[in-house]
Amino acid sequence: MLRYLSIRNFAVVESLDLEFQAGFTALTGETGAGKSILIDALALALGERADAAQVRPGAERAEVAAEFSLESQSELKNWLAEQALEGDTDRVLLRRVVDNGGRSRGFVNGHAATLAQLREAGEQLVDIHGQNAHQSLLRGEVQRRLLDEHAGLGEQTLAVGQAYREWQRLARARAEHETHAAARNAEREQLAWQVQELAKLAPAQGEWDAVDTEHSRLAHAASLLQGSRAVLDQLSEADGSACTAVAAAISTLRGLLDYDKSLRETVELLESAEAQLGEAMQTLRRYGEKVELDPQRLGEVERRMEALHGAARRYRIAPQELRAFLEQQRARLAGLELASDFAALAQAESGACSRYRDLARGLSAARKKAAARLSREVSAAMNDLAMKGGRFQVALAPLATDGSAYGEESVEFAVSTNPGMEPRALAKVASGGELSRISLAIMVIASAAAKIPTMIFDEVDAGIGGAVAEIVGHRLKSLGRGRQVLCVTHLPQVAALADHQWSVAKIGNNAKGAMLASKVVVLDDKARIEEIARMLGGLEITATTRRHAAEMLGIAKS
Repeated sequence: MLRYLSIRNFAVVESLDLEFQAGFTALTGETGAGKSILIDALALALGERADAAQVRPGAERAEVAAEFSLESQSELKNWLAEQALEGDTDRVLLRRVVDNGGRSRGFVNGHAATLAQLREAGEQLVDIHGQNAHQSLLRGEVQRRLLDEHAGLGEQTLAVGQAYREWQRLARARAEHETHAAARNAEREQLAWQVQELAKLAPAQGEWDAVDTEHSRLAHAASLLQGSRAVLDQLSEADGSACTAVAAAISTLRGLLDYDKSLRETVELLESAEAQLGEAMQTLRRYGEKVELDPQRLGEVERRMEALHGAARRYRIAPQELRAFLEQQRARLAGLELASDFAALAQAESGACSRYRDLARGLSAARKKAAARLSREVSAAMNDLAMKGGRFQVALAPLATDGSAYGEESVEFAVSTNPGMEPRALAKVASGGELSRISLAIMVIASAAAKIPTMIFDEVDAGIGGAVAEIVGHRLKSLGRGRQVLCVTHLPQVAALADHQWSVAKIGNNAKGAMLASKVVVLDDKARIEEIARMLGGLEITATTRRHAAEMLGIAKS
């Protein structure tokens, strides 16, 4: 649930720190005081679109931070771990910064996060029903999504979508096969010739470097042999050779050791040099035995190099890349041969279609049960909301097309607002006030089935009043027993039933040149009576209005 909300320089809010509680909280105040701005600020932290206009005039940036307790939300904890966005084990902190140029940055638990990550985390924490929720409820995709969410069909819908896309991919591949068969056959023939030629050449991995090294050795064999012998002669066989000179130096210094022991280190160094010279001579003798003039082998190596180099030149690659190129062409040829197998492709398409049909039929059956249940629940709620005899119906109709990523039927909400009338499409029947009440009934029922810990209703009770408003308040209060509910409202009947009430007001006076700002006050019982009385009686609050407000609050607490 939402614990804290910190707002800096957002719209008319200069600085605001709010601490939230469980249960049902009502946000009240005059029109334009900034109640909905608090919801907008929270939505920004949850990943909604940022805009430079959200930054308070004169400020460099706006900043919103929202802290939530995680409690038993294991799925969100696992998601945070998968995304490397962990923080404290029992809480999550979402933060958003927007500069006055409209650029924004998001953070989760202090880690830089994308807007998609903010939204994904936010969807598991808060469900916001805005002022125009009843308008979006007229769209078919919104109705379908609401039914699926209410019935917990998210995974089934996802599986159907994946199966549909795979089926369509194979269908396109089969159609493309028929359209481009000639071009593909020509390419396959060319690739087959290339693979055959290269396979006959059989370039080995690393072969070019090996033959290049061998060629260099064979081509310079005479120079290598002559040079190694000359060095060997200089080391040991010529007059004044290095070995003879070192041995003489060692003999001379050893004779002087009796006079100065400090020469011992020099003698040891020369002895080490004498040993290394001996090893060098042995190595050169063995090398000279191996090096031989082999014109025949040199010719073989040169012909192999010419073959490799010629193939590389034809395919415009380096000789070192011939082996990798052969494997690449083989893989491409195998893919074309598979694609050219029309029967296999058609069989794969048929199998994908069957899988989609099976999954779609399962989703249709689940939707049918869910539609009947939601129809009953919303119809009952409509009767509670002063729409006696009204009937709500979730209609499922087969699609005219051959299925879709969302299944094989459309979802349409239909309603009858009077007894004896057949339900018709929601957009064609309900008036503004009726639509608002129906929307509220649907949202409350759908939200009750969801797992989201915090629900926010932003003036969704517009267009209702009297006894209906009291029923709405009771429904929100009932929801607040199992989760956190925040409601921006102008109805005293709703506010009086809240567990907590906050008053939002504007401070400042534009006429005097001061910038307006919003402030929030947590109301105690006495202040709640005054606020409810204001909501009941307008500008002039009488003793009678205060008694009525106290009575409403007393009833709410009983």
